Amino acid sequence: MIALLLLIVVPLSAALHFLWGASPLWVFVTAAVGVMVLAYHVSSATEAVAEAAGPAVGGLLNVSFGSIAELVLAVFVLADGQAGVVRAQITGSIIGTGLLGLGLAILVGGATRARQTFKRERAGLLSSLLVVVLIALLLPAVFDLVLRLHPDGRDIPFSDEQLSLGVSAVLLAIYAGNLIYTLVTHRDVFARDSAEAAAERGAEGRGRSIWVPVGIMVVGTAVLAFEAELVSGALEATASQLHLSPLFLGVVVLALIGTSADLFAAVLFAHRDRMGLVMDICIGSAIQVALVVAPLLVVASFLIGKPMTLVFSNPLDLFAIGVTALIVNAVAGDGETTWFEGLLLVGVYLLLALAFFFAG
Repeated sequence: MIALLLLIVVPLSAALHFLWGASPLWVFVTAAVGVMVLAYHVSSATEAVAEAAGPAVGGLLNVSFGSIAELVLAVFVLADGQAGVVRAQITGSIIGTGLLGLGLAILVGGATRARQTFKRERAGLLSSLLVVVLIALLLPAVFDLVLRLHPDGRDIPFSDEQLSLGVSAVLLAIYAGNLIYTLVTHRDVFARDSAEAAAERGAEGRGRSIWVPVGIMVVGTAVLAFEAELVSGALEATASQLHLSPLFLGVVVLALIGTSADLFAAVLFAHRDRMGLVMDICIGSAIQVALVVAPLLVVASFLIGKPMTLVFSNPLDLFAIGVTALIVNAVAGDGETTWFEGLLLVGVYLLLALAFFFAG
C-alpha cells in the first residue's frame, strides 16, 4: 500500500519541472524517489512473470529487467555527456549492494539470531565472479596506463575504446555462461532457494493474471525512463546547489537510487532468515551491474555518439571494487553470518563514501 501511495511523486516531479518551474533540487529529489518506487514495482512484476514463465525464461527476464533502473538512469546521464558520473554510478552500485545492502541485511537478520546460514556453493560462485569483475575492470585501466607511460605506447594499434568493447563482449559472454551453468547444467545445485522463493511468490500471487505484471513491467519501465531523464537533467544543478561533486552523487546517490529495490528485498529476506536469497540478491546484483549493465552501457554509448570506456581513471573506484570483492569473499567463505559481520560491511561502505566525498 505504501509503495502504491508513493507513486504520487511521479506526477509531482513532472508538475514541479514542467508546470511550476521549481528548483532543480526538488525536481531531482522527487524524480529520484519516483525512480526508486517504480524500480520496486517493476522488480516485483518481473519476479511474478519470471515465476510463471519458468527458470530459463525467468532467468532471461531477470537479466533484462533486474537492473533496469541502473541501466535507464545511466543511459540518460551518459546522453548528457557525463561518462565519468556513469562510471562512478557503476562503482557505487557494486559497493552499494555488495557492502551496504549485504551489510544491512546481515544486521537485520542477525539482530534476533546468533547466526544465519546459506549454501556455500552458490555464494562461492558469486564471490568468484566478483573477482573476475575486478580483473576485467582493472585491465582497461592498466592498458591506459601503459599507453600513457610507455615510450612506444602511441604505436599500439588499439585504443581504450576498442579494448572496452572487447572487454564488454567477454563480460557478457561470461554472464551468459553463468546463466547456463546455474539454470541448465547445474540447476540442481542451486534449486533449493529458488524453489522456496517460487513457492512463496506463488502463494502471494495465486489467482492473479500474468498480464497484470507484464503491463506493470512495460508501463513502469517507460515511466521510469521519463523519471530518469528528469534526474539526469537536474544532476549538475543539484550537485552545485548542495556543494557536492558529480562524482559523489554518482557513487552514492545515483547508485543507491538505482539499487534501492534490491536493498529493500535483501533486508526483507534476511528478516525472514533466507540468507541464500540475500546472497543472490546482493552479490548477484553487484555482478549483474558489472557483467551486464556496464558492458551494455559501453555499447550504448557508441550507438548514441557519446563513447564511454571502462577506464576507471580514479584509483579510488578500483580500490573500492577491489575491497568489495575481498570482503565479500571472506564473508561468503564459511557459509554463515553474524550481525557483527554486517556492521563491518556497513562500516567499510561508509568509509568509502567518505573517501569519495572528500575526493570530489
